[in-house]
Amino acid sequence: MKPHLHIALTVFALLAAGPTLAARNAHEHGHDATAATLQLNAGQKWETDAPLRAGMAEIRQTMTASLHAIHANKMSAQAYDRLAKKVSTSVGKIVANCKLPPAADDQLHIVIADLLAGADHMAGKVKGARRMDGAVKVIDALDAYGQHFNDPDFQPIEH
Repeated sequence: MKPHLHIALTVFALLAAGPTLAARNAHEHGHDATAATLQLNAGQKWETDAPLRAGMAEIRQTMTASLHAIHANKMSAQAYDRLAKKVSTSVGKIVANCKLPPAADDQLHIVIADLLAGADHMAGKVKGARRMDGAVKVIDALDAYGQHFNDPDFQPIEH
């Protein structure tokens, strides 16, 4: 089975089990803990493809549109739920359509896990966590993507 198909099937199966489980376990392929550290590709950014760039731009736009309300602490629980669903849906599109080489894909999974964990926080699925912290986690994941993946049009969110 092609690595991207295997990964897509794994992530979708985990999503069916719940986003928290997916975020926690999407990368557990028998690697040790050091494999989960986001790294550059021999000092260079990892290559991307059009579906990845489009999906990350979509997530960035989604977060940017809500940034003022997040900063002003004016987001309702329902607004955070909608934001979390949009992020999760965009991640699903990335996973379904993105075709990166295995090493780049492994690195992308770290970003995806953080995006899904942030979505879980925003959706109120993490006991004791503030929904705003989930938004921060998603924005941090977007920043990490921009720092580690070659996407010339991607701009970090000013926050």
